[in-house]
Amino acid sequence: MSDNLRVRLEHGSGGALSRDLVATVIHPVLRTDAYPELLDASPIEIGSDFLMTTDGYVVDPPFFPGGDIGRLSVLGTCNDLAVSGAKPVCVSLALVIEEGFLVDDLRRALVSAAAAAHEANARIVTGDTKVVPRGKGGGLFVTTAGVGRRVFPHVLSPARIRETDSVIVSAPIGAHGLTILAAREKLPVGNTLRSDMAFLYPPVSRLFHLAEGLRFMRDATRGGVASVLNEAAAGAAWGIEVEDAAFPVAEDVRGVADLLGLNPMEIANEGVFVAFVDGRMEDETLRALHAHPLGKSARCVGHVSSAYPGKVMLTTRVGGRRLVDFPRGLQLPRIC
Repeated sequence: MSDNLRVRLEHGSGGALSRDLVATVIHPVLRTDAYPELLDASPIEIGSDFLMTTDGYVVDPPFFPGGDIGRLSVLGTCNDLAVSGAKPVCVSLALVIEEGFLVDDLRRALVSAAAAAHEANARIVTGDTKVVPRGKGGGLFVTTAGVGRRVFPHVLSPARIRETDSVIVSAPIGAHGLTILAAREKLPVGNTLRSDMAFLYPPVSRLFHLAEGLRFMRDATRGGVASVLNEAAAGAAWGIEVEDAAFPVAEDVRGVADLLGLNPMEIANEGVFVAFVDGRMEDETLRALHAHPLGKSARCVGHVSSAYPGKVMLTTRVGGRRLVDFPRGLQLPRIC
């Protein structure tokens, strides 16, 4: 990244510029022995069984079909711990409130956050409140931190992925980002859409018995599954081959995405994770996920291959092949 560049909205969209900002500016300054990789959560100190994560939520609108910023902030934080192999224990909640925001709406979001914490069996233990002048904020912004206790004994990392591993997508993709877009723009074509927001620890924990056969997991939020796949393959000696027809996509999501010219693979989710597993355990993995309501539509979408090192190659529905890159440009601003 050039020294004279300025931060743009695209740097927060979860795509190529987001990755570049984090990998070349933020992580090199903050990296430590306890934080060597760009993972969703890291130990609070080397060798600790307690993992920590943090996140910020600037969703617009703050209330949308299927959820709101309160529930999103707690479950999103707990999900980052879950895909890192940890059971959520506690969460902090910091609020930045714009002058003029309705107190009733604030209370509604907090009630929702408390209910989400109860669902995740995690306690909200601390927080902070700031108020900024009208026009200087986005209504309500929430920053969280979460601590979880490691349950899965192995480190989940792209470095553990091996050739012939299977790539599993846990649920239909694209619903959350399109729901936010439709609600913000009041699109009549999106009146059937609902966010897929969900607490992922229950289905994720069904894979812990795979032991070292479970290589890496990530929830597919900003940038969608396209970003997750590219983050996993970046700089690797292997590549990932996936099939477009294998990705689970709900019919209403596919219809709206096609109408708007958007790719479901690049759209944010809040109830979907991607798992890399030993290819010999593919069927076992799918059986475990299909036995849980949140994983009933789970599918294997591809495999790790020695071809296309560092790249993600997609076989299209008509038999063609094309590279899947990080999403580029401004995707859907303020979706999480």
